[in-house]
Amino acid sequence: MIDTKRFFFPFIFTLLFIVNIQAQQKRALTHADYDNWEALNGEKISKDGAWVGYEVNPQEGNGRLELVDFTDASKKIIIPRGKNWFFSHDSQFAIGKIVPEFGEVRQLKLKKTKPDDLPKDSLFLANLESKELKKYARVKSYAIPENSGSWLAIHFEKDLPEKENQEINGDILGLESSKTKPKKTDGSKLLVRSLDGQKKFEFHRVKEYGFSEHGSHLYYIKAQEDTLKNTGIFILNLESGISKIIDVKKTEYIQPAFSENAKYLAYLTTEDSAKSKKPYHDLYLYDILKEQNQKIASKATTGISGMISKNGKLSFSQDESKLFFGTAPDYVTYAYEEDTTILEEDRVKLDIWGWQDTEIQPMQLKNRSREESKSYLTVYNLKTKSIVPIADKQVSQVNLDKKRKHKVAIGMDDSPYRRNYSWDIQIGRDVYMIDLETGKKTLVKKEVSAYPQLSPEGKYIYWYDNRDSSWVAYDIQSKKSRSLTKEMNVNFYNELHDSPSLPSSYGAVGWLKDDSAFLVYDKYDIWRIDPSGKTNPLNLTQGEGRKQNLIFRRQQLDVEEEFIDPAQQLILTAFHEFNKKGGFATGDILGVEKPELLVLTDHRYFGLKKAEENDGLIVRRSTYQDYPDLYASNLNMKDLDKISNVNPQQTEVKWGSVELVDYMANDGVPLQGLLFKPEDFDPNKKYPMMVYFYERNSNGLHNYRAPAPSASTINIPYFISNDYLVFVPDIKYEIGLPGPSAYNCIIPGVQAIVARGFVDAENMAIQGQSWGGYQVAHLITRTDMFKAAGAGAPVVNMTSAYGGIRWGTGMSRMFQYEQAQSRIGGTLWEKPLYYQQNSPLFYMDRVNTPVLIMHNDEDGAVPWYQGIEMFMALKRLDKPAWLLQYNGEDHNLRQRKNRKDLSVRLSQFFDHYLKGAPAPLWMTEGLPAIEKGRTLKYELEGEYN
Repeated sequence: MIDTKRFFFPFIFTLLFIVNIQAQQKRALTHADYDNWEALNGEKISKDGAWVGYEVNPQEGNGRLELVDFTDASKKIIIPRGKNWFFSHDSQFAIGKIVPEFGEVRQLKLKKTKPDDLPKDSLFLANLESKELKKYARVKSYAIPENSGSWLAIHFEKDLPEKENQEINGDILGLESSKTKPKKTDGSKLLVRSLDGQKKFEFHRVKEYGFSEHGSHLYYIKAQEDTLKNTGIFILNLESGISKIIDVKKTEYIQPAFSENAKYLAYLTTEDSAKSKKPYHDLYLYDILKEQNQKIASKATTGISGMISKNGKLSFSQDESKLFFGTAPDYVTYAYEEDTTILEEDRVKLDIWGWQDTEIQPMQLKNRSREESKSYLTVYNLKTKSIVPIADKQVSQVNLDKKRKHKVAIGMDDSPYRRNYSWDIQIGRDVYMIDLETGKKTLVKKEVSAYPQLSPEGKYIYWYDNRDSSWVAYDIQSKKSRSLTKEMNVNFYNELHDSPSLPSSYGAVGWLKDDSAFLVYDKYDIWRIDPSGKTNPLNLTQGEGRKQNLIFRRQQLDVEEEFIDPAQQLILTAFHEFNKKGGFATGDILGVEKPELLVLTDHRYFGLKKAEENDGLIVRRSTYQDYPDLYASNLNMKDLDKISNVNPQQTEVKWGSVELVDYMANDGVPLQGLLFKPEDFDPNKKYPMMVYFYERNSNGLHNYRAPAPSASTINIPYFISNDYLVFVPDIKYEIGLPGPSAYNCIIPGVQAIVARGFVDAENMAIQGQSWGGYQVAHLITRTDMFKAAGAGAPVVNMTSAYGGIRWGTGMSRMFQYEQAQSRIGGTLWEKPLYYQQNSPLFYMDRVNTPVLIMHNDEDGAVPWYQGIEMFMALKRLDKPAWLLQYNGEDHNLRQRKNRKDLSVRLSQFFDHYLKGAPAPLWMTEGLPAIEKGRTLKYELEGEYN
């Protein structure tokens, strides 16, 4: 008899040994991993649901486009470097660009190659049935019709000076060129072809082009050649193949626009010189069926106040009876401006800040180009041939419905309240209903604290009144408004709102067909409300959301929908408030049946897209460990089939895990946080711990976090992979006490984790950016429990910051403290002690924690001098502190080179203090100005020769 135990136990031992060896082979993430880490984006499903496509791009390098058979993910077309792509309307083709090879472009840039001589984009046309791939070289742009039609327009770069062959992925394509000196023009070749290749049209010297919405026609504009005034706008009938002249020999043609059914084409033009500082434009209307062109408006036309604006977008009403365009005040000239006897060096340049100004000077300067290009909506009635001004200087903002099908528009005027905007970001606006036939304005309500919208059928104007915490509807026919939710025994405002501003709503779902009902969200559920008030509100989800702590939200499956069709299935997302499970459910638009859960798992779901012609859909799903790959399913969601497989290299590195932590704030309020643990976590081991925070983050339990160079904060996967714990606590705030609130929530959370026994309490650090940077600065004046701290763009002196400017918008910073995130809730002179007590600068002498500060010299959100004030205080007090100032950078780093640099310095700083690693030379020696740009001083002490 064979002794199986003799063989079985050695086998188990061998298996465990192999598994252990494999686990040991995993390595920690390094900064070199960032470039190759991939991201999936641009996912689409064809109209017939047969194909799915998505881009996969590394953070730096060559990406790819993957086109996948919906029913069999093994059937795949891969297009290297494919980007900016679409499925054709007939679902037979995929069209997009192929960008140049990353390494080749980099090498050419190193050789100082001129931008015009760098490789250009190409275009691919992929036949999804035959798998045939057609490519075109040197493509500037391409287009397909917006809604239907099997046509493709390809606009090429200018011809090369001599004949060349371009090689793209092994395909050789000859390019038209000439050895003779090319004529000077801004135009180039345009190829228009049917997708099946049966019809082709070619035009030269084209500057601009565009399809009609359904692909029946195409306009194209020819650019001037040499000094000849031979410009022109033309129209191509794609069915007949006949191209016709619309207008020629004008200086320019701009803003061409087709009506919805291509009955008309409108455009602007001018005969003034291209060098004219004050060109006047005319509005033309071309009747495509009658082949008649006419100038319908100019500066002198009745109804035009001022002149026609070239910045006003041209658009037609859905029924093609109205043409909307823009007008502007006539040019104003000043004698000083026009005086040619004044040298430029003698011209006075200054800004005058006047107390009476509606906007402060920085805002005016920031908005100057917008104001210079401002236009006022005007309508031309094609039936009556009359022009009616819709907007004017007072009521300058006008909102039309998306399809331009209603006879009314919404006008808004915030000028009576605009002066207060620097300190009151919730100013109101007077709302008007405007008759598009006559231009008559009817006041709907004064000082509305929202941006009202039109219901789909144009029966109501509606908005959320955050001063009354209710939804309001204005009946256009009766001209009466009523609150839709004020008398309901449920809150429609954000119940977690904890700042001095008025809380916002949870949002609206939309309207049912014929404006018969309005659907809105409370914290958990969906309500159906009769805007006429004849029937009582109905909870469509029957209160199951609130009962089960599930947040239900409707998924809009048709991106073009104008209203909610009650005949369509109601698909809802479901998210559990406390355990963070996510999924989907079906709802009942009549509110008879309870929501039925389709899936509810420990994942994050997002990006749901449905095929137009069947029930096929795609969705993305993630956890902290699992990248949000793409899955295929249908409306019952019984099976989720994985389509993509992004970042397979993740299996080679130590990744870690995350768990949800429940704890109590110092004031007894229950809170949650996220605890990230290293792979192969050992509860008997002591780990250094990083603590990062920014308001509330626990809902992101199942978010995937990619390794990436830091724009401002620690990269959690990098630190976890390198054997740190990372704790991210939630914070709730008390008005007037932002600093103490942070302490009240963060410290007990940290203590709760330390109490578990696996934290090296002698080696903990905190790091945060902006509002998080402020809280870091505050905490280190209150406790010495952290061995190191990182503060990015911290506000440390609320008294000086209060009177500053947010240079990114030109706004005063007052609102930040009175109403927004800083949460003081009053002016500096009303609450001076609150400003001082919440300002860490006044308590820098209590700091015993080494600090790494980052604050950049073009920060548009937090005044740069705040970081300087903190650094100089610590330097004066002889406390260890470093200030990283990236030149020309904003609040968060934009340039990848700087993000990579910050990532290295963050890890070196915390490794030194929490792991005892040698300090880098930039910390011990600094980086003298004389060495700036010559060395980075990454070398560690003892490694430098």
